[in-house]
Parts: sequence; structure tokens; C-alpha cells
Amino acid sequence: MARLADRTSRIAGSATMAVTATVDKLRRAGVAVIDFGAGEPDFGTPAAIKDAAHQALDAEFTKYTPVPGIVELRRAVCDRYKTDYGVEYTESQVILSAGGKQALYNTALTLFGPGDEVITHQPHWPTIVEQIKLADATPVAVETRPEDGFAIRADAILRAITPRTRGIVINSPCNPTGALISEADLAAIAVEAARRDIWVVVDLCYEKLIYDPVPHNLPKVLAANCPDLAVICGSASKAYAMTGWRCGWTIGPAKMVAASNALQSHATSNVNSIAQKAVLNALTGSQATVTAMLDEYRTRRDNLLGWLTASPYIKCQKPGGAFYMFPDIREAMSAGGFETSTAFAQALLEDQRVAVTPGEAFDAPGFLRISYATSMDNLREGSRRLIEFVNARAGAAAPAPLASTTR
Repeated sequence: MARLADRTSRIAGSATMAVTATVDKLRRAGVAVIDFGAGEPDFGTPAAIKDAAHQALDAEFTKYTPVPGIVELRRAVCDRYKTDYGVEYTESQVILSAGGKQALYNTALTLFGPGDEVITHQPHWPTIVEQIKLADATPVAVETRPEDGFAIRADAILRAITPRTRGIVINSPCNPTGALISEADLAAIAVEAARRDIWVVVDLCYEKLIYDPVPHNLPKVLAANCPDLAVICGSASKAYAMTGWRCGWTIGPAKMVAASNALQSHATSNVNSIAQKAVLNALTGSQATVTAMLDEYRTRRDNLLGWLTASPYIKCQKPGGAFYMFPDIREAMSAGGFETSTAFAQALLEDQRVAVTPGEAFDAPGFLRISYATSMDNLREGSRRLIEFVNARAGAAAPAPLASTTR
């Protein structure tokens, strides 16, 4: 058989999607699994958004649209960011894509190429690094520290810059850690990027899931310091519980967006027409459902943190955003005789039927990603099983029943 293209040997499959596939396979076999691996909201898409989709179907809005999306939706993206962040964009600076993942992929292929270095932070969402590789560029991962809450610090990013640096990719709130970059740190990065002619790409797909009133106006920071080199990638998936609808967007300089448009025209063309009408309603309608989901996630986060840290073998930072806990299980691994968090996660699934994503998926061995985009009952029972598993392997006493710490 003829050989495959070299690029296929440079990338790895999605470890997060592999967990989803494993859970699906077990459930189809009749095995009950508590799934802490899911990277999507467990809420239904709000009724008003679904109604807009039905209306689009009834109106036969089922044909091709312009590749970058219908003008009304691109205008709605501009208006949403003006309302939320006080920044001004035009429709020519926006392109709609099949989710935030394609927005980032288009961006990588549009901006980076052979010989380029692209800096990002670690632990990281694996797709960011793999997309840089697919663009034939070299990812440079800067470590963040658990004792610092995995905060993304400008000084560490700036120290990694070399003459070959072409871009810097920031994900805030971060998947998997939930950490945020401060406005001051992003401003320092943006100022230096403008001086050195380096692109700054910010993944804001979890932008609506920030729990505390901390300053996080990243679009305004970019607009003030490096407007001609700034790219924002966003998505309706997490904020509006629309993961399967596949609609995200890129905001950037008009020339960059035009290049992304040309690229996308030969790949997927336009985003699903029905989804575009649904997202138009999401962006222009009431944002009350977003607030309601955020409030529920906050309650889950606070309870889960209390349950997990009741074990002396588990250390955990409170995430500032997204819907993931990223506990340090190195002591639990040591006590239980596990060499990797992958082995730990596999044994946990086999023994207790609890699915988690091992830290190796994010270049963070010794950690787990636990999604709290699931019910409180699942979080309580899954935490109980996890601690029971750890104690049994460590030869410790069985855990006490877990009660809610907040509601």
C-alpha cells in the first residue's frame, strides 16, 4: 500500500475524544458509566434557540450561504462583542466556521508555516498543539505551575520568544485547568507582540464561563495594544449548550479573515444554514440561560472541590472558568502503585466505572481532568467512587458519605 502523507505521522489523535468513544462503547454494551470526561454542557439547547432553527426549516432556509456566514450573523457577532467588551468590529472581520475547533484550525493554516515557532501554554488543550503541527510549524509549550493556579504569566511567554516566533496562542479560560490570564499579562504579551510583529491568537470558547467578577476583557486589551495582529476564536458551543450545532467564529484583521475565507471555501464552505439562524437567536436574544448555566456550574464546582480535597491524596486548585477540575493525583498514584495517570484512569474505569481524562492528554502527567458538566448526583457518586478507589489502593479506610457543601 502506498504510504500516507508525512503530516499524519506528526500528529496524535484526540485523547479527549477517545474517552468519549470509550464511554459510548461501554454504554452501548449495557455498562453504566459515570462520565467525567465529557467536554460539553449537559444542559439542553435553550428553547428559543431551537425554535429559531424550526422557523428556519419551515422557511426552507436550507441552501448554501456565503462561505463566511450570513451577514446578519456576522453583524450579530460584532454587536455581541461590542455589548460585552466595548470593542468595534465590522462584518469583514468575522468568519463563521464549524465550531471553535475549525476557527482555530483555519487560523493556524492561515498564519503559520514551515520554520515558524508558535508559543502556547501547558497544560494545554491538545488540539492547539496538533493544529500548529498540521500547519508545519513548531509548537513551543510554556509550562504553567499548579502552585500558581496554572496562571498564564507574560514573563514566561515572553522568555520563550525567539527570532523564529510567528505566533502566540492563549486559551483563557483554559481547558483543562480552568485558569485565566490577567488583563495585565495579556497586555504585556500584546505590546511585545506588536513590537516584534508576532500574531496573538486568543481562544475564547469558554468566555461566558467565568465564575468570579475578575477583569477579563481580553478583546479590549488586544484592540488597544495589537489590533492588526490579534485574532479571537469563539464559539456558541459552551455558552449556549450547542456543541452539536457546530458553529464558531474568528474575529481578526480583514486581510486575515479573507484568507481564512478562501481556505474554508475549499474545505467545508459555509456553516450549516439552520445552525446559523439558531446562533443568530442565541447571540441577539436573552442571555438569561447563560447566567443560569453559569450559576449551576459554580455550585457544582464548589461542591466537587470540597468532595475531592477531602482526600489527603488529592490536591486541587479552584478553577476560575470553564467546567473542569484538574486535580493533582501524584500522591494517590504513588500510594496506589501507578506509574502514570493514564494507568490510574484506566484502572478507575475498570474498577469503579468512572471515566476521567488522564493528564498525559494535556502534557500534564500526574493530573486528571474531571468535567463537572454533569449532574450533582453524578458528581457526588463519582467522587465517592474515586476516593474509595484511591483509599482501597492505598490501604486506607473507606471514605465517609459525601454531603453537599453548598447549594
